[in-house]
Amino acid sequence: MGRILVIGDMHGALNALQQILKRAKVTQDDTLLFLGDYVDGWSHSAELVSFLIQLNTSHNCIFIKGNHDDLCYTWLTKKTYNPDWIEHGGQATIDSYAKLSQEDINIHLDFYKNLINYHVDTHNRLFLHAGFTSIHGPHREYFDESFYWDRTLWETALAIDPTLKKNNPKYPKRLLLFDEIYIGHTPVTRINQTTPVQANCIWNIDTGAAFKGALTIMDINTKEFWQSDPVYQLYPDENGRN
Repeated sequence: MGRILVIGDMHGALNALQQILKRAKVTQDDTLLFLGDYVDGWSHSAELVSFLIQLNTSHNCIFIKGNHDDLCYTWLTKKTYNPDWIEHGGQATIDSYAKLSQEDINIHLDFYKNLINYHVDTHNRLFLHAGFTSIHGPHREYFDESFYWDRTLWETALAIDPTLKKNNPKYPKRLLLFDEIYIGHTPVTRINQTTPVQANCIWNIDTGAAFKGALTIMDINTKEFWQSDPVYQLYPDENGRN
């Protein structure tokens, strides 16, 4: 029986992804669950997506959509973008896609179109990029953008009073729906952490690979994790999203 391994936000850091796959000794028996944000930051955005497409032919992979993936898909399909995207890693993505043929880009478009908003496994564990706002759960979410843009779920988990009982009417209903929730999107480096952080039932796996942190892969059953070198050291001539 293989492991279920969850991977945080990569932001074009193919070198870091290849490093953690080796350090975790990933095999074809393992399930790889990617939490999104494959692009925007380091110089290998297009190359990383090509790598994932190939990886999916030999391994069982689940690909969640991140907000940066949605921004990139909008640019690829509509040739328009929000200027803020350029300042947050988009230019590195544009530059990396300039190296691809239209045939390869078309294959990538299929990859982006098939990204899923969230995944729930048979053990009542939820995986998504950012969060959801409905107290009834992600299946009742009105706006798909919440799945890859919302930060209130993580902020709620961090802010909740640890003495508050689950049967208290004030207890956040969203935190009662799943046994565990795995997210990325908001780097734990913002709270001065460098490894995966658990807050209530939520595990945040974004360890700041887009900035000065490492990329992380974690076994969700044992909670053992492996990290790359700080990603900026793997791309010494680049700024990433710093």
